[in-house]
Amino acid sequence: MGGLSLGAISPLGLSLAEVLASEAASGGKKQINVIFMFLQGGASHLDMYDMKPDMPAEIRGKYDPAPTNIPGLHLCEKLPKLRGCADKFSLIRSMYAYTSMHGQGDVDIMCGSPLDKNLQAPGLGAVVSLQQKQRAAVPPFIHIGDMKHPEYSAPGFGGYLGRSYDPFLLKQDPNSPTFSVPVFDSADDVDPSRKAGRATLLRSLDRYQASREKQLEFAREHDSFKEQALSLATSHKAKDAFDLSREPAKLRDAYGRNRVGQGMLLARRLVEAGVRFVTIQGYVDTGIYAWDHHWGIFPHLDTQLPIYDSSYSALLNDLDDRGLLETTLVITAGEFGRTPKLNQDKRGPGRDHWRDCFSLTMGGGGIKTGRVIGASDKYGAVPTERPVSVADFAATVYHALGLDPKAVVMAQGRPMTMLPEGSVIKELF
Repeated sequence: MGGLSLGAISPLGLSLAEVLASEAASGGKKQINVIFMFLQGGASHLDMYDMKPDMPAEIRGKYDPAPTNIPGLHLCEKLPKLRGCADKFSLIRSMYAYTSMHGQGDVDIMCGSPLDKNLQAPGLGAVVSLQQKQRAAVPPFIHIGDMKHPEYSAPGFGGYLGRSYDPFLLKQDPNSPTFSVPVFDSADDVDPSRKAGRATLLRSLDRYQASREKQLEFAREHDSFKEQALSLATSHKAKDAFDLSREPAKLRDAYGRNRVGQGMLLARRLVEAGVRFVTIQGYVDTGIYAWDHHWGIFPHLDTQLPIYDSSYSALLNDLDDRGLLETTLVITAGEFGRTPKLNQDKRGPGRDHWRDCFSLTMGGGGIKTGRVIGASDKYGAVPTERPVSVADFAATVYHALGLDPKAVVMAQGRPMTMLPEGSVIKELF
C-alpha cells in the first residue's frame, strides 16, 4: 500500500481524513499561521533580551547591551541583525513558568497548562488542527526536530485529543545535502491507475475497520473525506513545500547554512504552502537541550547567538518582503529562564534553571510590534511589572489565531476545557 495504511493513518502520523473531517471553519476571518522557534533548554534572558549592565560581573555576564531600531530598546550586542528589525516583534520581559524542570516545562509552554501524565492538554498546533479547517493539501501541523524528553510526553503533541492530532515529525536535518522527505515521493512515481487502485483499496480497508471498531470510543466516521485524505497523502504541493533547492542560494545563505537556519527557511516554505503551525527546534549540538547552559555559557552563546540572530532576523524580513508577516505569528521562546547569578562550574561559569522570570518574543500575526511588555527587577530574578504566565502566553496565541480556549471535548469520559486558565495580553492587540 505504500504511503497508506489501515484506516487512512498516513506515515505523517496523522489520520488525514479525521483531521479534515473535524476541523472547524475559520468563519471568514483572516487566517493566522504560526512559526514557533523553540529554544529548548531555557535560553538566558539576562544575556539576550533583559540585560543588566549595571550589576556586578557575576550577574551581568560577558556581553554588553546595544541599541535597536526602536528608541530606548537595547538587546545583546551579539544580535546585530535582530536589533535592526526589532520593530517586527514585541518582547515580553516578565514571563514566569510553572516549573524549572526540562520535559515538564517543554510541555507547559507549548500547551499553556501544567503537565498531566494522565490527561495531557493538547499543544497549540493540535488545537489549530482541531478547531480550524485545513484548506491546503499539506499537513496542518509540523515539528522540525524531535523535542521529546525521554521521561515525559512529547511537547506540543495531541495530548487527550489523540494521536491523530500529533504533528508530522521531521527528524532529518534540513541543511543536509541529502535532505528529503520520501513520504511524498509517490506523487511522482505512482501512475494514475495505481493511485486509483489505492483509493479503492483504502475504501475497502476503511469499511472493514469501521465494522470491527464501531464500538470503540476512538473510532470516528469520516467517509466523506476519503478522497481529500488520499489527495493529501500523494500531494505534489506537499512534496514541493519541503524542497529547499527551489530557494535562491543568497536567501539560503541569509538564513544560515545550518540546521536552524534552513529549518526556519523550511518553516516559511511550509506556511506559504498552507501548513498552519510549524515548531522548530532552535538549536541542536550536544543533545536536545542545547540552550541548557549550566557550564560554559559564553563559549556556547558565542556560537549559538549568531545562528539565532541570522535565522530569526532573516525569517522576519523574508516574511515581511513576501507580505506574509501580518498573517504569520512568529514566536521564539524557551521553557524558562536562567539564574541571575552565574555559577562557578569548573568547566566555566554557567547559569542554572530559573522559572520565576524569563523573556520571549512574538512578532507578526496581527499583533502590535516594537513593544516591550513587563519588566524584571534589577537582577532579572522576578517580574516587577505586568507578570505574564505561561497560560497567559497561550491565551494570547489562542486569541491571535481566533481559537476558542473554552471549547470542551470529551476525553476518557471526562469533559476537558482546551485552556482552563490564562488571560490575553491585551497590550499586544
